[in-house]
Amino acid sequence: MRYLLILFFCGAISSAFAQTRVVAECTVTYAITINNEEALDKDALALLKQSVKTVYIKGNHSRSDLISPSFSQSLIYNKATGDAAILREIGANKFLTKMNALQWAKQNDKFSDLTIQFTEERKAILGYDCKKAIIQLKDGSTFSVYYASNIVPSVKEFEYQFKDIPGFVLEYEARDGYTQKIIYTATKINLNPVPGGKFDIPTTGYRLLNQ
Repeated sequence: MRYLLILFFCGAISSAFAQTRVVAECTVTYAITINNEEALDKDALALLKQSVKTVYIKGNHSRSDLISPSFSQSLIYNKATGDAAILREIGANKFLTKMNALQWAKQNDKFSDLTIQFTEERKAILGYDCKKAIIQLKDGSTFSVYYASNIVPSVKEFEYQFKDIPGFVLEYEARDGYTQKIIYTATKINLNPVPGGKFDIPTTGYRLLNQ
């Protein structure tokens, strides 16, 4: 009887762990919308609707590309070292900012000491059952995220404020200054291997900016 009980509990523990899978190779595409389209002029709204965000994850590396018709920005992050680099392109001008772990933490100071309220609200995104959480920053502002609890990215810091969310964030809010809420919603997840070159930091062609 004791042997059967041990087998039962071991099986239950294995099943619980099997429900959550670490995703170490993926490409996720996010569509960008705004909660109040009437507040934007026609040109700004058109630019927003043509913009897209793509997140690449490979082991300890992540890259987030935000591409719009007027500019592009890429954030490359190395979880193993804590170093980050931001690439910006505006027209023919290209800029590169490198940050070590301390500078990266300072860059994200507004996300330190945040609190997370987990709710019972759920929604399906790309076939994943996603739970809602509300993040409150130390300045009192709040925004919501929806995360799939059965998959976890190997690098959560592709958005620094997600590092304590127990799952893969597939929808989240961000603020345009202090007015409009911009909503990022995953529209596609590709689990194929990501080329390592995606995470190389350019050595030429960019003007180096100090942090």
